[in-house]
Amino acid sequence: MSGVEVGLWSILALVLLVYSGMHVPVVMILVSFVGIWLIRDNPDLAGTMLAFAATDSIEAYVFGVIPLFVLMGLLVMIADLGKDSFAVANQLFRRVPGGLGIATVAANAIFAAITGVSVASATVFAQLAVPEMLRYGYNRRFAVGVVAGSSVLGMLLPPSVLFILYGLLTDTSVGDLFIAGVIPGLLLAVAYSLMILFWARRNPAAFGAMVDRVVSTPPMSVPVMLGMLGPILALIVVVLGGLYGGIFTATESGAVGAAGALAIALAKGRLTWHKLWRLLTETGHVTSSLILLIIAANIYSRMLTVSGLPTWIGDWIGTMELGSAALLVAYLLIVLTLGTIMDSASILLIVIPLFLPVFKLLGTDLIWLGVITVIVVEVGLLTPPFGMAVFIVKSSLEDKSITLNDVFMGALPFAAVMLLVAVAVVVFPALATVFVR
Repeated sequence: MSGVEVGLWSILALVLLVYSGMHVPVVMILVSFVGIWLIRDNPDLAGTMLAFAATDSIEAYVFGVIPLFVLMGLLVMIADLGKDSFAVANQLFRRVPGGLGIATVAANAIFAAITGVSVASATVFAQLAVPEMLRYGYNRRFAVGVVAGSSVLGMLLPPSVLFILYGLLTDTSVGDLFIAGVIPGLLLAVAYSLMILFWARRNPAAFGAMVDRVVSTPPMSVPVMLGMLGPILALIVVVLGGLYGGIFTATESGAVGAAGALAIALAKGRLTWHKLWRLLTETGHVTSSLILLIIAANIYSRMLTVSGLPTWIGDWIGTMELGSAALLVAYLLIVLTLGTIMDSASILLIVIPLFLPVFKLLGTDLIWLGVITVIVVEVGLLTPPFGMAVFIVKSSLEDKSITLNDVFMGALPFAAVMLLVAVAVVVFPALATVFVR
């Protein structure tokens, strides 16, 4: 069996084993070991390559960005900054048709800029926004759909964990990826809001017919709103401003952000020694799982390189004269298809090692490609049967009469808008690269 054939069989084995329920890093390491063994006919060499890759792939200083931003996001959750951002957004948009839905999107955008994790947003706003929207007569499918749909902003607006993972897998600047995600993330938030406003004007009864009751509630004064938003905005300015201004590296901005989030949580009296230990433990769990995924992806990438499969794909594309545009379409269709059956990190770990050498050969801008990839990958969080954001929203709801089908149906329009934004970024690359140096 040739190296290319081993590489092709490894992809099939990888997808089947992952879909059967095995853990992704275990599958990648196992497939890589067997693949190198078959290619070189030497199990000792396969074991040596695995051991070397395990230490060589995570020794860089930049990997410190993972635990720092994870800790920052967990501290932000414990400090109830999501609750504060929703309260302020609700006040600002309460006179607008569909205002609670728009407030949910706005609060998610703010919350995303200090957490970077879709799971956190889905959990927080399923408990905050859904009961409020149902109380004011919003359609239940819309209420859960807008929470699931807007939660994906956490993976597009910095500091995104998926951007960190993509940057480490492709050896591109995590800071540049953060900056590149700002305009597409804001564009997605605006597109969501315009869609909600359009729906609310067309069918007011389904989008808060009792809006007069919302308006009649006591308004929140400007000093109170500034007091609630002040810590959030300060953290965003320090972390992203320092990063964009060249004051901090991505790792340093993570350290500053974690320290700032710790100070806010202490100042608000939300943190105890027990909670701090729990957060540190959870940070360790999340970090170790991500590091293991990165090690496994690095090992798999080396196996593919040894097999010669990426070079073979590049030569095949050259003979077919497909060009970079056709390759990009095929790549995104594969990512979109995998998104229906796999989680976001697993998709990146499988497709990036396979396609990265080919995109490099064609001279593709990897920052631009990263933004498009993350948008399309995130569509999978909203689509059946996997739909992680949908399952998280469902499990976090107090109203158990809302079915999983309700959440999926409510989230589908938001998934469609995400695809439109992805197309916009493909057609207008400057949306992702204009601020990247």
